[in-house]
Amino acid sequence: MSDGKAELRTFIDISKKESTEFLDNISYDAVKKAGDIIIAAKKAGNRLHISGIGKPAHIAGYAASLISSTGTPAYFLHGTEAVHGSCGQLVAGDVVIMISNSGETAEMKATVAAIKNNGCKVIGISGKSESWLAKESDAFLFAGIQEEGGPLNRAPRMSIIAETFVLQALSIYLQAERGLDPKQYVKWHPGGALGHLRENEK
Repeated sequence: MSDGKAELRTFIDISKKESTEFLDNISYDAVKKAGDIIIAAKKAGNRLHISGIGKPAHIAGYAASLISSTGTPAYFLHGTEAVHGSCGQLVAGDVVIMISNSGETAEMKATVAAIKNNGCKVIGISGKSESWLAKESDAFLFAGIQEEGGPLNRAPRMSIIAETFVLQALSIYLQAERGLDPKQYVKWHPGGALGHLRENEK
């Protein structure tokens, strides 16, 4: 039985390699296309929702919080509850970001179909550029990696990091387009260390 030391070293090495390669290849054009769809919907009075099934659902919740906190209101849409009534939070013209590593699962397909049937645009995030999700999306953000970094190379580790990176990249674009200034940011963060203006921001 291993003490985990070699596996940890391997994980660190793979993480460095995968992160560098992925960040070097994030597409500005893809991020811009997705961002512009969201901005257009917001200007029309519509909303952004973020969804995923399984572990991507946790990333969806984080991304909705991050994007909301930087100037673009966003809402978490439960990936499986969507087909059991939660599509009621959608209105025609809204945008839904759907996260799925494979882009092929039956549950995700059913949710995307329901989202589109409710008149919403879909931004897909997947590790497979030729996936069903990629083809069904109005805009697509690639979040593919070669190795997860774990002993079996199956549990989602680096794929979750890639999905997080691309959502953070999208949040940067949206925040830049929003023109968020320090005073407004602090107004939205009245608690904790973030809720204070620095001297150079006053």
